[in-house]
Amino acid sequence: MPGLSRRKLAAMALAAVSGSLARAAHAQREFPSRPIRWIVPYPPGAIADIVARTVGTQLAIDTGQPVQIENRAGGNTALGAIEAARAPADGYTVLSTDNGTLVFNPALYRNLSYDPARDFAPVTLLGRLPMVLLVGPSSGVKDARAFIADARAFPGKVSFASAGTGTVQHLAMELLQRQAGLRMVHVPYRGAAPALADLAGGQLPAMMSDLAAANRFIQGGKARALAVANATRLPQLPAVPTFAELGLPRVEAAALLGLAVPAGTPPELVARLQQAMASAIHNPVVLRKLAEFGVEPVGGTPARFEALIGDETARWHPLIKSLNLSLD
Repeated sequence: MPGLSRRKLAAMALAAVSGSLARAAHAQREFPSRPIRWIVPYPPGAIADIVARTVGTQLAIDTGQPVQIENRAGGNTALGAIEAARAPADGYTVLSTDNGTLVFNPALYRNLSYDPARDFAPVTLLGRLPMVLLVGPSSGVKDARAFIADARAFPGKVSFASAGTGTVQHLAMELLQRQAGLRMVHVPYRGAAPALADLAGGQLPAMMSDLAAANRFIQGGKARALAVANATRLPQLPAVPTFAELGLPRVEAAALLGLAVPAGTPPELVARLQQAMASAIHNPVVLRKLAEFGVEPVGGTPARFEALIGDETARWHPLIKSLNLSLD
């Protein structure tokens, strides 16, 4: 601009930057000021979908903004992950994540279409669903010690179902095999529901499942819980021992339900999202519903969630590689 000194130009530039920062700070203080898009990479009715809708309903009440659940199932959660990664990093698109999305998939796929560490910023662990060792109603095995003894006595003869190759249900049983010195036959299904149905029908003798999926089978006498892969007993199954009580302390596994946002989302917005999510999760109504679903609520900080992802990666990737598992 002719006639303007360098000092005036510098002052104008500083004012423009200051104004931009002030507008950004105001926007963050007002966050959220419009609907939140919550992508769930599972079909309606899946536990991840139920948790998202339960927490999202309370989040909408707390913030005064609609929470729009968008189911994008497919590709072992990859389709939803890709959709979320492409979204603006403004805090208004969030993604439900689990072990598969953030931990297992990078080890199971050589050509994964997204990179968890590059494409996402962790927000919070919404909750945990510990795995439970189950047998069908026709099984003569009464407890976990007897199950392990039988599997050891007949290597390669005992089969187990899972929700699919590379799922937490599958890997939890592989972990049990590794720690207990067992050799069983894996029979993968397309989801937990058909696997549990065949367990209840006697087609398969055993499987690992989360309580959310298995509880109605247990309550209806169609499945028997033998042990929980958790540090402590579950309040819903107080008589069922942990694997640690059976001398297998390293057999711990849980489905992890978390929340992430596109990489580059301002840390201030990530922090506000975490606080809002934690508040919604710990609402008494939500806590009661999550307990009914068999979900252990968490709602911790982004840093704790990021550390957990790192710990889980270090724990599960060597097992996946040793099993030579690949879904490509």
